[in-house]
Amino acid sequence: MKKFLILLIISAIIIVPMQAKEGMWIPILLKKYNIEEMQQMGFKLTAEDIYSVNQACMKDAVVIFGGGCTGELISDNGLLITNHHCGFDAIQKHSSVEHDYLTNGFWAKDNSQELPNENLSVTFLKRMEDVTEKVLRGISDDMKGKADSIQKNINAIIKEATDGTLFIANVKPFFGGNQYFLSVNEVFNDIRLVGAPPSAIGKFGGDTDNWMWPRHTGDFSLFRIYADKDNNPAEYTPDNVPYKPLKHFPISLKGIEEGDFTMVFGYPGSTEQYAPSYHLKMITEQVNPALIDIRTQKLDIIKRYQNLDPAIRIQYASKAASISNSWKRWIGEISGLEKLDAINKKEKYESDFQDWANTQAPEYASLLSDYKKVYNTYGDYRLAYNYILEALIRNGMEAVQMAGKFKNLQLAYQMDTLDNEKIERLKKDLDKQLNDFYKDYYQPIDKEVTLAVLRIFKEKVDTAFYPDIYQYIDKKYKGDISKYVDDLFAKTTFTDKNATLKLAAGFTARDIKKLNKDPAYIVYSSFIDLLDNRIAIPYLELSNKIKELDKKYMAAQMAYQPDAIFYPDANFTLRVSYGQVKGYEPRDGVLFKNHTTLDGIMEKDNPDIYDYRVPEKLKELYAQKDFGAYEANGTVPVCFVATNHTTGGNSGSPVVNANGELIGINFDRAWEGVMSDMMFNPEQCRNISLDMRYVLFLIDKFAGASYLLDEMTLVK
Repeated sequence: MKKFLILLIISAIIIVPMQAKEGMWIPILLKKYNIEEMQQMGFKLTAEDIYSVNQACMKDAVVIFGGGCTGELISDNGLLITNHHCGFDAIQKHSSVEHDYLTNGFWAKDNSQELPNENLSVTFLKRMEDVTEKVLRGISDDMKGKADSIQKNINAIIKEATDGTLFIANVKPFFGGNQYFLSVNEVFNDIRLVGAPPSAIGKFGGDTDNWMWPRHTGDFSLFRIYADKDNNPAEYTPDNVPYKPLKHFPISLKGIEEGDFTMVFGYPGSTEQYAPSYHLKMITEQVNPALIDIRTQKLDIIKRYQNLDPAIRIQYASKAASISNSWKRWIGEISGLEKLDAINKKEKYESDFQDWANTQAPEYASLLSDYKKVYNTYGDYRLAYNYILEALIRNGMEAVQMAGKFKNLQLAYQMDTLDNEKIERLKKDLDKQLNDFYKDYYQPIDKEVTLAVLRIFKEKVDTAFYPDIYQYIDKKYKGDISKYVDDLFAKTTFTDKNATLKLAAGFTARDIKKLNKDPAYIVYSSFIDLLDNRIAIPYLELSNKIKELDKKYMAAQMAYQPDAIFYPDANFTLRVSYGQVKGYEPRDGVLFKNHTTLDGIMEKDNPDIYDYRVPEKLKELYAQKDFGAYEANGTVPVCFVATNHTTGGNSGSPVVNANGELIGINFDRAWEGVMSDMMFNPEQCRNISLDMRYVLFLIDKFAGASYLLDEMTLVK
């Protein structure tokens, strides 16, 4: 059965029609399945130039940046470029009213001025390997403890791959768990901020332009990787030196034209291309509309305060960006799927599939009905689960969330045997978390958001998923959530930085009673009890049932359509997507060009709107036509679109031309195509990239940091 499934996967990948633009391809399989098509589309290099373990190649210049973006090396001195929004949190943490790097930008004049960043790492892939046979060895579909047995095999594979090295590794499922790949990685933890344009450039257009085309955002930031004297990973120390990579990308100044070959190399997060119609219905009709509503209210509150005070704007800049990003994408997803008539298309496909299964593959005949049974319940649990995350984790009730940070300390004191070392470690960690938290905390925002979250949860979630706190509010406050929130913020310790720090530093077993009486901690405990006792286990069980069905459905679809295109869903492993520079028609009578220019930035300039305030220096350069080597047709190119299939995680990915030269940095998708995570439309789906000529223009002419260009390899 295992060999049959693998053969199905291989046969499906092999049959790829010419000019396919959809797909996120595994780099170690390019030589077998993709390179011929890529070369026919214009690519001038080989598969080994992209991925190899025997020679330096592009993979050695691509990294995971932080926890969810991609970055790439652009010099042999460890200089790394990624998106401004990927580096935004680091930039924001270094910013204050006195040193407002968000507003003014930051440029280190030499290595000594580069700023270290706690908890920021980059990860290089050393090699990938198909380990399907090893993972599934001794595993049968009907065996008890199947998941534990698979994990045991995975643990052994990882141990074998990393023993005696400084590497780390992971094994991830592909094709719904029908195939597994090992990734062996090297992680560097000394990453320093080198340069970033002001937010008026790096976030130009703000939330208004996010996910939109035409785009004029200079979305980049520069960091440097540091290593020890032997070029190995090391924790931060002033004695570390710039890392010497095996490979860095040369940067093209030649520009782009309609139809040019493009390749994106990066770490796409997740996609759901092969999900059934029931999943699309749940997302578009139940879960996403509810999450859009709660985030709309959060954003309205935060932005109102940000517009009143520059200090609050800085404090909540990263939080607002985090809330807004998925909020706008969800809106676009619903619109795009409706425009594609995606659910009806899925249902038509499923009807034909069912006819085939009934007559030719009875082992798959019950698949869709099994899906339907699970999704009838799963949507309610997923909504409740996500609402709890919105309340406690995703920039929701901040004081309540901070109160919850004391939970581990409480549990440590309630153990049968006190572990004083652990307690001191928890206190030290908590002290840092508290200081970071209060640096960017504003109580009036938190109070309004808390009120909104508690109201929405009660209005939108089934009563079966109410936390006990609502019974208390109904009994003592006659259901008046506003009065309850007034009392909560009047009585809790956790809105007071000094009182909270004092509680953490001196916490003993005697303080547990005080903690349990604090109204913010009571709310936290109420929601966590709901999650732990009534939601988490059934939600996990339903999720696991869907995973099992996904695995079977993936194999079934491959058997049903042996000549179709199949590529694995994204799972934050290194992937290649390729296509071409291409404009598009978003709607009747409208034609979008494939690029934007500095002219468009000047057209959008509006000093009265924060997101459209063009810096004076940039306006001066434009007026003087001081464009240097970066000029094209009397202006400076800014952004371009292409047909590469990308998703979250591809932010910061290198976009290269047919010669493997860096032409852009991927940073977004066009609004009309954000549904590509679930269904790809080649006529509408476009990835948006920052043109490297604009990056170099900003570094050289705007920032006066041409010394950074001296370490790059520029191709004219």
